[in-house]
Amino acid sequence: MEKIKLVYRFDNSVAHITLDDGKGNVLDHLMMDELQQLADAFGKQQHLKLIVIQGAGKHFSFGASVEEHQREYAEAMLRGFHRMLLSFRNLSVPMAAVVSGQCLGGGLELALICHQMFADRTARFGQPEIVLGVFPPPASILLPEKIGLSRAEDLLLTGRSAGAEEAYQMGLVNRLFETRAELDAGTDAWIEEYILPKSASSLRYACQAGRIKFNHVFNNFLPQLEQLYLAELMNTHDANEGIRSFMEKRKPEWRDA
Repeated sequence: MEKIKLVYRFDNSVAHITLDDGKGNVLDHLMMDELQQLADAFGKQQHLKLIVIQGAGKHFSFGASVEEHQREYAEAMLRGFHRMLLSFRNLSVPMAAVVSGQCLGGGLELALICHQMFADRTARFGQPEIVLGVFPPPASILLPEKIGLSRAEDLLLTGRSAGAEEAYQMGLVNRLFETRAELDAGTDAWIEEYILPKSASSLRYACQAGRIKFNHVFNNFLPQLEQLYLAELMNTHDANEGIRSFMEKRKPEWRDA
């Protein structure tokens, strides 16, 4: 794989995925395809107890490729991304996102699929899509489920980022560590204490039970938001202008239409 590294740890019971494109771990179609391949493979591994996702370098992920948000690529990008998220969700294997640095846009949506989110003090979380004139379909469902509607709307409507401490206080981050080294060590300690002693089969059933409402909401509303994005939003001037202006490194010229 070109943009994903996979290592099995703890007697092959933990799959550790590292996003690694050599830059900001941007979720382009190639990285999404590689993640999809892993999700398909994990479905056949009955002894898997945990999937860990982490970013190489200083950042978790800058999010999905802005270039692939352009109208001619948006449908393939969005549907591929949603298919990948649903594939991981359907595994019903516990997942933990381990976050340093920027965790933005599609990167945060990938982390939101996880059951646990651990971070160090460098972490920053945000959904900046509105700055580009668009909105994030998965996060529009997942964030309210995770942190409540009021906090979710703050991030979704402003596009601002929350620091590690704020994210911890709002319940987005489950465990907060001072440094990357402490984050890595703390994650391993959590795995050894809370995951390894459990039955892989029972963990899957617990995931299904604990997320019965969460999954129902996600399944019901994601297709509606995908349609709203592709059939309506991407036919507006401002959505396309926002993407173009970002790529051209200039201020957008909104028409409010």
